[in-house]
Amino acid sequence: MSLFKARDWWSTILGEKEEFDQGCLCVADVDNSGSGQDKVIVGSYMGYLRIFNPHPVKPGDEVQPEDLLLEVQLREPILQVEVGKFVSGTEGLHLAVLHCRKLCVYAVSGTQGNVEHGNQYQIKLMYEHNLQRTACNMTYGPFGGVKGRDLICIQSMDGMLMLFEQESYAFGRFLPGFLLPGPLAYSSRTDSFITVSSCQQVESYKYQVLAFATDADERQDTEQQKLSSGKRLAVDWVLNIGEQALDICVVSFNQGVSSVFVLGERNFFCLKDNGQIRFMKKLDYSPSCFIPYCSVQEGTINTLMANHNKMLNVYQDVTLKWATQLPHVPISVKVANFQDLKGVIVTLSDDGHLQCSYLGTDPSLFQAPKVDSREINYEEMNAEMKELQKIIREATKTQDILPESEKQRDVTVTAEVSPDLDEESQAIDSEVKAGAVPSVTVKIIIQSRVAVQKPSLAVCVQAPLAVTCDQFVFEDLEPDSSETVVLSVFLKENCSPSELEGTCIVSYNIPTGIPRVAQCNFTLPLKLVCFPAQPSKAANHKLTIDTNKPPISFVTIFPDFVDPSESDHANALGFQFLTGSKTTLLASKTSQRYRIQSDQLEDLWLVTKELIHRLEGHFKKQNCKDFACTFSGSIPLQEYFELIDRHFELRLNAEKLQELLSERAVQFRAIERRLLTRFKDKTPAPLQHLDTLLEGTFREVIALADAAEENQANMFQAFAKLKSATHLVIMLISLWQKLSTDQVAILEATFLPLAEDTQELGWEETVDAAVSYLLRTCLSKSSKEQALSLSSQLCMPKDTSRLKKNITVFCDRLAKGGRLSLSTDSTTQQAAVMPGGCATIPESDLEERTVIPGSTAMFSSNGQITKQKSKP
Repeated sequence: MSLFKARDWWSTILGEKEEFDQGCLCVADVDNSGSGQDKVIVGSYMGYLRIFNPHPVKPGDEVQPEDLLLEVQLREPILQVEVGKFVSGTEGLHLAVLHCRKLCVYAVSGTQGNVEHGNQYQIKLMYEHNLQRTACNMTYGPFGGVKGRDLICIQSMDGMLMLFEQESYAFGRFLPGFLLPGPLAYSSRTDSFITVSSCQQVESYKYQVLAFATDADERQDTEQQKLSSGKRLAVDWVLNIGEQALDICVVSFNQGVSSVFVLGERNFFCLKDNGQIRFMKKLDYSPSCFIPYCSVQEGTINTLMANHNKMLNVYQDVTLKWATQLPHVPISVKVANFQDLKGVIVTLSDDGHLQCSYLGTDPSLFQAPKVDSREINYEEMNAEMKELQKIIREATKTQDILPESEKQRDVTVTAEVSPDLDEESQAIDSEVKAGAVPSVTVKIIIQSRVAVQKPSLAVCVQAPLAVTCDQFVFEDLEPDSSETVVLSVFLKENCSPSELEGTCIVSYNIPTGIPRVAQCNFTLPLKLVCFPAQPSKAANHKLTIDTNKPPISFVTIFPDFVDPSESDHANALGFQFLTGSKTTLLASKTSQRYRIQSDQLEDLWLVTKELIHRLEGHFKKQNCKDFACTFSGSIPLQEYFELIDRHFELRLNAEKLQELLSERAVQFRAIERRLLTRFKDKTPAPLQHLDTLLEGTFREVIALADAAEENQANMFQAFAKLKSATHLVIMLISLWQKLSTDQVAILEATFLPLAEDTQELGWEETVDAAVSYLLRTCLSKSSKEQALSLSSQLCMPKDTSRLKKNITVFCDRLAKGGRLSLSTDSTTQQAAVMPGGCATIPESDLEERTVIPGSTAMFSSNGQITKQKSKP
């Protein structure tokens, strides 16, 4: 039992999925019983009106059926409920219910029951007002100093104050400078209405000023008529509080002094009735509701304030006197008198949790039992302790670090790629212009060791590759069962892929309900995207790969591309890609070198990767562990930069087309509105060639959309070529500098950060940020460079000059001994990996140089820069 938790005296949950707000709670003796015992009136946005009379047998009891006096559905959302003297000719209390477009006043009465069913309560409609404007909230009071009755003022959503003298409508006034409605309260001592405007100002308007101001019904008149028909509505006083207000309450516990309380989003204000601040308190939490409830000391006022941390604080002016925990976040709080218990706190949450609670504690009736004074048998305890230690020791011996299910997985998935292409191609809707697009079969086997619920399989390959079906859903698998799926992979779009890998992912639930995932990778054959062809002697791009072993015949390492009968030409091999380009592979007869050449730089990647992979596999079978490949040529940066420029140019075109398409769409909608206005006009008017303009604009929109779609397809192909060339550059740099696996991973994360390229986040800005980070950390020349801060926001650059310059400097610093590392201490890292005698990079280095147009900048293995004149 905690002293700082609200004691639950009575609580209930109202309805199911109903919503409530600040004005939906009211506490009063609504049935005029005369006993002084309050009833709880609650209205909801679902239109339900409920009246409760809480009287638990003991605190914390469940709600009894007789506690609910009345429940009725009014079929319209209830915005606010209030109890006052709203009916003429009587000073009895009546219930006012505010709907969106209606104000209803009811009389609540009870009939004495003659049997055990108890009393019967009912409501009777006294009168109602249909509102011409959507209501927001209301307040009531003896406006104008009337005696023995209450008038009602309703604030509409568009800033009109509608005043009702009980059964009749009095007048309506618009608030000046209105934008959004705020809380509304009435001060009887000054006979004024107080609200908080959207300008974050507390404003007070005298009732007399409202009564003699210009009638709201004449607002549509001209300005001159408005000036002559009455006085303009003037504010009595204004106080700027600098924030929006949640609620306003006017209290007067002393007949001579009244206070205006304003609860803001971060501050709590108490004002005098003339607008001067009595005190204010800055809150360190987000409040939800409040109510001033009494004055226990002369000159001070106690206030209950709830917040979104489920706390209810009691303040005496600005001093915190008590804090208690609530089980919910209240949106309205009241203080009521029930039975012989006065000062019960009534709270209501937005989801219908209604609770009556009090502060303090309940008396504890617990008595400690007598201590059993039997003697302890130490011998039995020692024997039991030894037995328990033995059990613990045996358990720790047999227990492994990983659970059994992790060592032997519940579900395993394997993929088998057929060594041969399909006899009958399974390609569907392929855009490749080749005569026949081949496909290869992939067989996927899912094996389950335990019972598996709702397994599903997803097969992923990188575009432009595609599969005949990529999603499979199975029934629940029994223990030691398996499922087999057969599908085909083919080249769908008219460009070469950058990867020939695929992934199988199985997601499932084990019997305990825990979701699990199993996956495996598979590699597709090179002949899926190319076929053997005659070698070509001439090519624009050439690469030479050095090895430390004699060259191997292509009949041995490329048996699927070389016919054994043509062993005389086994040192030259041609690859014809389905997209139309050709790549040639040559093996030197006198040296340990292989040459790869092609007219397109990106087409060198797949053949070079396949060559190195097959060479490593061949020597691994022969148990040769010292095989290594190196690259001593020049990194083809200039050709790589041309692919970057081509991709960036298409991104710029996409941006321009999008802007033009947006402009034409706006123009098209504007013409449509003009035409609709002409067609709806009762007196026909000439179209003035609007139909011709609409047709022309429509054609422009269609043409721009087609151009954008075509540009998107070109950009996809350019990005695929850029990814292939990037893979090639990464491999050449790793062979050139003999990088480790971790450093190659850093290179791939730097230059291939995106699986897809979008306008919002493109390849160029992402790679530029990554390369700049490496240049300022592990590849920095000085501590001054390390102190430079990088931009935290990625945006599309104006051109690619900065990116190309950074890539050039990046390769230069690798050539001069720099090494890739994610360690923050880059100076120590470089000193540890640099070979002895290697000097640091001087300050005046290549960073200030630029690539000369018309030349090709290349890096050789000794770090020197060579320039070759480009061919005209």
